Amino acid sequence: MKKIDAIVRPEKLESLKEALRSAQVSGMTISQVHGCGNQHGWKEYYRGTEVMLNMIPKVKFELVVDDARVDELISLICKTAYTGEVGDGKIFIIPVENVVRIRTNETGNVAL
Repeated sequence: MKKIDAIVRPEKLESLKEALRSAQVSGMTISQVHGCGNQHGWKEYYRGTEVMLNMIPKVKFELVVDDARVDELISLICKTAYTGEVGDGKIFIIPVENVVRIRTNETGNVAL
């Protein structure tokens, strides 16, 4: 199993959520986050003083999936979140040792 963390532009929230649902992803966690990368933010003026705002709003999708689906879902996320501009986001793939469904105590892929 792998955990996929995808950090994307906020305007891609609905289209990516629908694409993942259409791909029959059984569960996901979505969070509003702030961060910075190559975009480096922008400058604004507050009471005559220049202020660098480098924490840019993003949306983070977290999915835990079977190893066999990782490449398919990464391709889907890249295709859906792509604009071609700096700030399209990043995808992190993390190994998952195990998962437990609390209600039934099922473990492993069955618990996904």
